[in-house]
Amino acid sequence: MFPLAYTGYLSLHDWDRLAYTRGGFIGLDNFRWVLDDPLFTKSLVNTLSIFAMSSIPQVVIAVTVAALLDQQLRGSTFWRISVLLPFVVAPTAAVLIFGTLFSDRSGLVNELLSSVGLDPIRWHVERWWSHAAISSMVNWRWTGYNALIFLAAMQAVPREVYESASLDGAGRVRQLLHITLPMIRPTMIFVIVTTTIGGLQIFTEPRLFDDTAQREGGADHQYMTMTLYVYVKGIEDQFYGRASAAAWLLFLFIISIVLVNYAATRWLTRRRAL
Repeated sequence: MFPLAYTGYLSLHDWDRLAYTRGGFIGLDNFRWVLDDPLFTKSLVNTLSIFAMSSIPQVVIAVTVAALLDQQLRGSTFWRISVLLPFVVAPTAAVLIFGTLFSDRSGLVNELLSSVGLDPIRWHVERWWSHAAISSMVNWRWTGYNALIFLAAMQAVPREVYESASLDGAGRVRQLLHITLPMIRPTMIFVIVTTTIGGLQIFTEPRLFDDTAQREGGADHQYMTMTLYVYVKGIEDQFYGRASAAAWLLFLFIISIVLVNYAATRWLTRRRAL
């Protein structure tokens, strides 16, 4: 709790960058400065975009993969270990690999696009395409991990329920929507909450994906996230008061999104159960 409380304390004070000391009390001026900063607004939009492209497909794919692994597959242990392998890879190594794949000039993805007659994409320059590239890294790394969590919850569902549903004529998809998802609701809420928190705190991927000297989310900050904004203001620019204010705004923003996701998940799973 101390870092959280002290960050809030710093957000209400000025910071002397030359003397490296805390200045006087200035109230909510740091919050006003951050909210009026166009760069903060841009980082907020970037964060929401990358979050939407990564977290939402990630949960959907993880549930689908878990449902497939819950079947009687040949070599099931092999497949379960395989989906976890991306999570074992160090994030830095994963970003370097994907940075090469999405290289603007000689990347494999652009080579494949050219082979089918499409124009190459400037992944490090164009705003929304850079979000898609960064989101693919996040999905590749975390989908298998979440799939195994879903799988553990699915295997705890009594098999007799599925047998009864099959006798009533329910197919696989209907069983998944009306039996599996409602019965693993606590796990769904846990995964969605943790995925939301992680998706809104993305830092490593945009930081290392950037090929400019500043590494601040692109030359025009086209994929600077809120966490990267906090880092730049606090560590590089040494505006600790403003960085602390931005960190608290990020904290409140995450709490708000988590509560919305929590309520939506509870409502959706209850409706599926009916």
